[in-house]
Amino acid sequence: MPPAAPDAVVVGAGPNGLAAAVTLAAAGRSVVVYEAAATPGGGCRSAELTLPGYVHDVCASVHPLGAASPFLRSLPLADHGLEWAHPEIPLAHPLDDGSAAVLQRSLDATAAGLGADGAAWRRLVGPLLQRWEPLLDGLLGPLLPPRAPFAMARFLPGARSARAVAEHRFRGEAARALLAGCAAHACLPLSHPFTAGLGLVLAVTGHAVGWPVARGGSQRIVDALVAHLAALGGEVVCGHEVRSLADLPPARATLFDVTPRQLARIAGDRMAPRARRRLERYRYGPGVFKLDYALAGPVPWTAGACRRAATIHLGGTLAEIGHAEAEVTAGRHPDRPYVLAAQQVVADPSRAPAGHHTLWVYCHVPNGSTVDMTEPVERQLDRFAPGWRDLVLARRATTPADLEAYNANDVGGDIAGGGLDGMQAVVRPAPRLDPYRTALPGVYLCSSSTPPGAGVHGRSGWFAARAALRRELR
Repeated sequence: MPPAAPDAVVVGAGPNGLAAAVTLAAAGRSVVVYEAAATPGGGCRSAELTLPGYVHDVCASVHPLGAASPFLRSLPLADHGLEWAHPEIPLAHPLDDGSAAVLQRSLDATAAGLGADGAAWRRLVGPLLQRWEPLLDGLLGPLLPPRAPFAMARFLPGARSARAVAEHRFRGEAARALLAGCAAHACLPLSHPFTAGLGLVLAVTGHAVGWPVARGGSQRIVDALVAHLAALGGEVVCGHEVRSLADLPPARATLFDVTPRQLARIAGDRMAPRARRRLERYRYGPGVFKLDYALAGPVPWTAGACRRAATIHLGGTLAEIGHAEAEVTAGRHPDRPYVLAAQQVVADPSRAPAGHHTLWVYCHVPNGSTVDMTEPVERQLDRFAPGWRDLVLARRATTPADLEAYNANDVGGDIAGGGLDGMQAVVRPAPRLDPYRTALPGVYLCSSSTPPGAGVHGRSGWFAARAALRRELR
């Protein structure tokens, strides 16, 4: 049984909620995590979605920020069964001429593959890679106080749009497409400021630590965090939905791994009207439409490098990707969507029966979309892997509504915890010196709606827990 009055309560057993709980428990505080679902994990769970023996990641699947996270790297998660499985190639981006732009662990090998743009790629990425650890520490956190300012000074190109940086730095389509595919993870038109920043972060992380998957499924990350929390004396209680603060035991600090509007529903009756309205006005970004496949064999990509990569960006050129993402932001569904694909078996054969494969793909859609994007997505697969349909044994589609029903934090299918446009690109969830504190004493927000945002890295939970330790749990 959980203690009647723990030092701290965490609501939500996603990676950030568990990171907050681990941080508190490691500091010697008693902590209980309450999770509405039957299992912990939030957007980091795995299941046999298609056929028995095929393990699919329900949401997050490839984890460059997880492998690079200063917080996760500080924990003995390997002792609790977490193993990163690395493909030979972190990322490939096929083009219509049968070639592919390839992000390899080696900066030199990547540059060599980009031909005439290789030297420009090295000049853009090389200085960031030299100090990638302090740079990532500075970027994976709130703006104030500034962390690693000298390393951050090298990141000035990241404040520009991905389109501007790609067109200014590169002459060929391969390098431009490689940066565009990374930047499009932001779910924004590539003409927006700071989109180059996300592209560069993912590229540098790919060189520094790779783009691995968790062996056995993303669920293993959560299982390791839960096991480590238990070793520290913490507890996770599943099947306990929190509709109001009255559903929780008294505690000196309460941390919520939820989005701002959810916090307003749970605790808004105890807030001043202005504070509640601020949470209710929080904006959510585009949703995703996802497909999972059980395949009888590997995807027959035209570009050979794609067969050795766990992650594939399907979208063609910089211009095509930019158009697709602009269409989504405008509330429309592109005919040629930008598609993110993961073939986990390339790195982790345990995901499917011998010789068989899983395929995980999604595209961006307007928030709350009800449009079936199966055919547009599959046409993009046809474009770069003709004949792949002959291998399909089973398929499962997941709509934005399905994602939100599975994980309430995915509002309208938004898996990033909120839109990255306007001020929310740099200030989440509201302009505050401490973005984790709320208007209620002792109540903190620790989800991906707080800095540094989306990704399985645990840093939002870590920062929120440290804030609670400073103010409530000294």
